[in-house]
Amino acid sequence: MNRMHRMTADEADGTAGTADVSFEDRMATVDFRVAERAHITVDTDVCRSCEVRTCVHACPAALFVPTGDGGILFNYEQCFECGTCYQVCDAPGAITWTYPEGGHGVAFRQG
Repeated sequence: MNRMHRMTADEADGTAGTADVSFEDRMATVDFRVAERAHITVDTDVCRSCEVRTCVHACPAALFVPTGDGGILFNYEQCFECGTCYQVCDAPGAITWTYPEGGHGVAFRQG
């Protein structure tokens, strides 16, 4: 009997078998070349008036942390540079995003 194999979405995009890789092992394939100047700045005065805090919930690296005074602390050192925070924030002027200085930023490597 000849059975036809139906390709899964994971097989099609090359991620088949990656579900059993731990977060720590995946993060070991990422280099963060940290610049002295942050490529994302957060205006905590603007953030204090925000009730939704989408940046806190949307950041895949969980780098936005609410502070006790109602502001937001952003830890740019391990940013994936995906731009999610900039896209989801609806408070004008709260987040300023630029590309990291040359030679700095996140570098994904296979390994």
